[in-house]
Amino acid sequence: MPLTEIIDALYRKESRRVLATLIRLLGDFDRAEEALHDAFAAAAQQWTADTIPANPHAWLVSTGRFRAIDHIRRRVRFDAAERDIGDSLYPEGEMIAIAETEEIEDDMLRLIFTCCHPVIPAEAQMAMALREVCGLTTEEIAHAFLVPAPTVAQRIVRAKNRIRSAQIPYEVPAKAELPQRLAQVLHVIYLVFNEGYSASSGATITRADLAAEAIRLGRLLLTLMPDTEVAGLLAMMLLQDSRRLARASAAGDLILLADQDRALWDSAKIREGLHFSAEAMAGESVDSYALQAAIAAEHARAATARETDWRQIAALYDLLLIAHPSPVIELNRAVAISMCDGPAAGLGIVDGLLAENRLTGYHLAHAARADFLRQLERPDEARQAYEKALSLCQQEPEKAFLRKRLAELDAR
Repeated sequence: MPLTEIIDALYRKESRRVLATLIRLLGDFDRAEEALHDAFAAAAQQWTADTIPANPHAWLVSTGRFRAIDHIRRRVRFDAAERDIGDSLYPEGEMIAIAETEEIEDDMLRLIFTCCHPVIPAEAQMAMALREVCGLTTEEIAHAFLVPAPTVAQRIVRAKNRIRSAQIPYEVPAKAELPQRLAQVLHVIYLVFNEGYSASSGATITRADLAAEAIRLGRLLLTLMPDTEVAGLLAMMLLQDSRRLARASAAGDLILLADQDRALWDSAKIREGLHFSAEAMAGESVDSYALQAAIAAEHARAATARETDWRQIAALYDLLLIAHPSPVIELNRAVAISMCDGPAAGLGIVDGLLAENRLTGYHLAHAARADFLRQLERPDEARQAYEKALSLCQQEPEKAFLRKRLAELDAR
């Protein structure tokens, strides 16, 4: 594999974890982001295919930190405070020690807790987390939240300024503080997993690195705080991710749930996910993560697509809508209802959502509507809906699938 491809793959896999560690070491988001890019630029210049370090992560962290402090020291004009910062962050001769001893496993969790600090507004917390933890661009975050890109950029800048001015500690809080911070942290891990499970844009359906990182963080959080809500989120992630290898062909084409080869589903993840799902559903109260895990469990238990208990899934979506009202959940419920009562029933729900202007910018709503219309033998309306979905979609495999559906309609 060419060196550029190796470094690109390493960037996709490791860059967010490297960034999280650099933020801890350097104490500043902007400085850490600059150091991250400097480290990968240095790798492109210094590495060869035969001299890649045995521990690339540690090399990148050490190099990024070295470059950051070197930038400070090389400035012609800087005051005593900046000099003190440089000296404290990077004592002479420390670079090798960092590579050998730095503990990095919980830096991502530290980063999430920092992004979710109560002094940061909720909408800024989510934008900050998606930018720093997932590495999404401002435009991608704006598309996800259906707001202008400049609005997202302002939220992120303000969040960084708030962290700096309030001197928010870069740490996982004490156990006594965890319950009041848990909801936002779980939501961020959920968003990280969702981006890994179904990438918002790009050439692949999934981002395995983000899904794996979200699951790792879920496990770590469960050890810090054994809680049915955490167990429910971990169960959902394990059960959903168990299907990853079956969701795309060797060529990268999208494979629908009904057409997946269930022999490719990860049985170990399913067993673990079912265990945590049962634990979450046995709690004193059942939250939205437990219900999503229960829905995923119904799919996992079905040996074939025909054996799926869609009536039970629809009932679970009814409960989920009570626990967490959301038009996207209503859309998913529409699909379950269509599997029970036919496409006309699903179409009625989706048309209602679109008439209320709740999902007009969401490509999957138009894709679902198109599929219902196709099943109802209304090809002209189905074509219009597929074209609308295609115009909103940003992920290449989904675009290819929508084009395939359009071609099938044209052939008929």
